[in-house]
Amino acid sequence: MTTSYRFNYRHLLLLLSTMALLQASFSVHATETMTVSLGEHTRWVELDAKLEAVKAATVSAQTSGRVLVLHYDVNDIVPQGAPLLEITSKEQAAELAAANAELARAIALNTEAQLTSTRYKELFPQGAISQGNMDEATAQAKSAEQAVSAAKANIVRANESLTYTSVLAPFSGIVTQRHVEEGETVTPGQALLSGFSLTQMRAVTQVPQRYIDALKQQPEFEIILNDGRSYQSSELTIFSFADPHSHSYKVRILLPEGEANLMPGMWAKAKFSAGVIRSITLPTSSIIKRGELSAVYRQLGDKFVLNQVRIGKSYQDTIEILSGLDDGDIVALDAYQVVLNKQVK
Repeated sequence: MTTSYRFNYRHLLLLLSTMALLQASFSVHATETMTVSLGEHTRWVELDAKLEAVKAATVSAQTSGRVLVLHYDVNDIVPQGAPLLEITSKEQAAELAAANAELARAIALNTEAQLTSTRYKELFPQGAISQGNMDEATAQAKSAEQAVSAAKANIVRANESLTYTSVLAPFSGIVTQRHVEEGETVTPGQALLSGFSLTQMRAVTQVPQRYIDALKQQPEFEIILNDGRSYQSSELTIFSFADPHSHSYKVRILLPEGEANLMPGMWAKAKFSAGVIRSITLPTSSIIKRGELSAVYRQLGDKFVLNQVRIGKSYQDTIEILSGLDDGDIVALDAYQVVLNKQVK
C-alpha cells in the first residue's frame, strides 16, 4: 500500500514538472519572433503635385473689327486649325484691293522707266543724251523697280490682315474661357478665347531645398493619381532658382502623351528617391497602436514586454522605426497574437 502511494506521487511530480516545462516552452515559442537589425532602405520623398496642360493659350485679336459669329463656346472640343470666330472684313478687303491697285500702278511705272533707261543707254554713246539725263533715267528705273517690291509687300500685309478676320485654333483642345461676345468690337491685342490641349499633361510640384541635390543625381519621379494610376517619368524640368518664400524648387514632370482622363487641376502624389539610408524596419503586423501610442512586444526572457517605439514612413508592408529599438532586439512578428496567448509580462 505504501509502495503504491510513493510510486504514484513520484509520477505526479514528474508529470507536473513536464507540464511546467512545456508551458514555459510554449510561452516563448507560441509566437514567431524576429531579430531587429539595421538595413539599407531607399529613402522616398512624397510630395503633392498638380497637373497642368503643356499647351495652353489665350487667342488674341490681330486686327480690328466687330465679332460676327462665335463658332465655339466654353467646354467645346476644338480641332486644330478650326475657325474659332469671325470678324468683319470689309476694311481689310478694301486695303487688299488698294494694295493690288498700287501694285498694278507700280508695275506700269516700272515698265516705262525700264524702257526709257534702255533707250537712253543706246543713245548716250552717240552723244544724243547728256550725262545728267542718263543718270536721271537710271535712278528712275531703280526707284520704279523698288516701288514694285514695296507694292508686293503691301499686298502680303493686306492679305495677312484679311486672314486675321478668321481666328483659327492653334492646336486641338478644349475652350476654357470666352472673353468676347457676338457684336462686340475688338482691337489688336484684345483677348478672345482661352483653352488648353488635351494631348499631353505634366505634373508640377515644389521640391524642398534639402532634397534638390538628391533629385539631380537621380532625376526620376513616380506620379500616382487618386484613381490608382501611376506613371514613371525622367523627363523633368528643374527650375534653376528657388522660391523666395518657400525656399523650394519648382519641378515640372512630363507625363506620357495621349493618356486619357487627365485634366489640368487634378491632384497627384509625386514620389522620388532621395538616396539610401540605414534604418530599422519591421512588418506592420508587429506594431500595435493604442491611440497615439505605437509599440511592439519585445522578448524579455520567456515573456514579452510592451516597448514603445516612434515610427516613420511606411514601405508597402513594413514600417520604419525611428527610435525605441536597438540592433539585436527580438520582437514578436504578430503583436496581437502575444496578447491572445497571454504572454505579456
